[in-house]
Amino acid sequence: MASKGTLAVGIIILILFVAGGYFLFAGDSVTVNIDGENVTSQTIISPFAGVDTNQLNQEICNYTMQTIHSPDGDITSLKQGILRICLAHGLNNVKLTVNTPLGKDKIPLIFHVEGSSMYPTLNDGQTITVLKTKSIQVGNIVVANSTEYGTIVKRVSEINGDRVHLTSDNTNVEYENINGTMHQTKGIDTWVNTNDIYGVVQI
Repeated sequence: MASKGTLAVGIIILILFVAGGYFLFAGDSVTVNIDGENVTSQTIISPFAGVDTNQLNQEICNYTMQTIHSPDGDITSLKQGILRICLAHGLNNVKLTVNTPLGKDKIPLIFHVEGSSMYPTLNDGQTITVLKTKSIQVGNIVVANSTEYGTIVKRVSEINGDRVHLTSDNTNVEYENINGTMHQTKGIDTWVNTNDIYGVVQI
């Protein structure tokens, strides 16, 4: 029969073994999953850190949603912001992973096509996935925020410095409702700034 002293030593060794195994094989880690519409955060934190993981995950999710829907938000600012949140909770050596359907360290956004201005490439009501990026080329289909038309899906026809010329694929004379206002789709073109580009449509 084990004595109390032996039992106590055994418990201490077990605790040290569990803690040592945790830091050796896991460590503090945060995994953020983004599918374009939803965000989840999973954390593996030392049981001795005294961190409220529910609050931490909530703050990470809120910040991630704000960043991915901001025209200026990108993967760099997203990861830096998440690490700042972790640091505010006393975690200064966190392994951060961002997973998405487009791959690691990429930001997807989900949009829904309204109107037929991009027919036959895109159809009215179609759901599209957009890779959030400012790296665009002539020929790309992008989602942008236009001061004239609101949020639009158009093709890049010209890039002049920080200015981007966007046009429709559909050349038929039609009308579409954009943010509550009717617009003629034939020949519609507009210039936006690079900062107004949300990203490139993944087809």
